[in-house]
Amino acid sequence: MQDAANWDRIWDLFHTALEQPENTRVSFVNNACESEPALRERVLELLASHASASGFLERPAESLLEGLQQDILDADIGPGDRIGPYRIEELIGEGGMGAVFRATQQEPVRRSVALKVTHLGMATKDVLARFDAERQVLALMNHSNIAKVYDAGSTTTGQPYFVMEFVDGEPVTAYCDRHRLGIDERLQVFLKICDGLQHAHQNGVIHRDIKPTNVLVTRESEKPVPKIIDFGVAKATGENLSDESLQ
Repeated sequence: MQDAANWDRIWDLFHTALEQPENTRVSFVNNACESEPALRERVLELLASHASASGFLERPAESLLEGLQQDILDADIGPGDRIGPYRIEELIGEGGMGAVFRATQQEPVRRSVALKVTHLGMATKDVLARFDAERQVLALMNHSNIAKVYDAGSTTTGQPYFVMEFVDGEPVTAYCDRHRLGIDERLQVFLKICDGLQHAHQNGVIHRDIKPTNVLVTRESEKPVPKIIDFGVAKATGENLSDESLQ
């Protein structure tokens, strides 16, 4: 079965079988190789391999990446783990570059924080440049309607992270709807968001991804306080925020 003539027959039968409707391919091969069981077995093996490969290729690339990314995350950081003085409590958000956890700062003060860290194995030069740029962007901000940055560093596995104010809120549209805010009240919230964005613009930073999930609303003194989060796709309009940042 290993000579060239037999391989030609195997491949001819294999390609002919692929031209048949999928549900009749096996019966076609069985009939064509009725007196040659070894030939039939080889062609059926090729058909099985083809079906397996096709199923893999037909899966959306995004779903494959998401699965891989989740495997990486599950094997990396989870509740109870510690990064410096921070104890991981739960995963609260995830993107292509990294994940955001709610964590408890143990010292020198005890408080809830949001800790953003790159995925394990994704610390390429470009990713590190973008992450460093985001840390510096957030460090420039000092406004009551922009989530504050407290700290930055690297894990023992070399994954960059930064620690920022934990906003225990909900997306601005959901907040306004749930509390049935009137037009005047919604405009007051909107003006605070504008104040925060103006502060960013005055520091030479454009957010570029303002949407309800990136504006969380919490309450202070019984009044709604919007907080702008996730400057991860922000663009510096002035100086380069990092020597390694992408142009």
